[in-house]
Amino acid sequence: MLTGPAGGRADEPAECLLQVAFTGEDLPRLRVLIEQRASLAGLSEPRRGEFVLAMDALASNVVEHAGGDGALALTRVGDELECRISDSGPGFSEDVIPELAPGIDGGPVGRGLWLTRLLTDRLVIATASPGAVVTFAMRLA
Repeated sequence: MLTGPAGGRADEPAECLLQVAFTGEDLPRLRVLIEQRASLAGLSEPRRGEFVLAMDALASNVVEHAGGDGALALTRVGDELECRISDSGPGFSEDVIPELAPGIDGGPVGRGLWLTRLLTDRLVIATASPGAVVTFAMRLA
């Protein structure tokens, strides 16, 4: 059983659908892989497109702000599709997510995290040594 400290539910069996390391060059291929796996897992449109958008925002953050490479794990946990993205950057906390859309309140940072929080059913940010682990999930039903 796969579970994790970043929010996976310990009482639910998990099925790993994808586990991959990535860099900026891999992002187009990663978007396609996530869309395919999310479809096979039963995530329907428009939620599937939102899931891919959230993944892309977070993976792009890793490339831009956390050293350029990261790792992604896509898992089906019970009735949720969960994506966990980890990096070896400087780390951060949920405090960096703006309350209003970035740009409205003058804050230039946090757009990808803000968008992910808005689109998904669950978002958890955990610190790692080094880096951060961001997990988000959407219900499949």
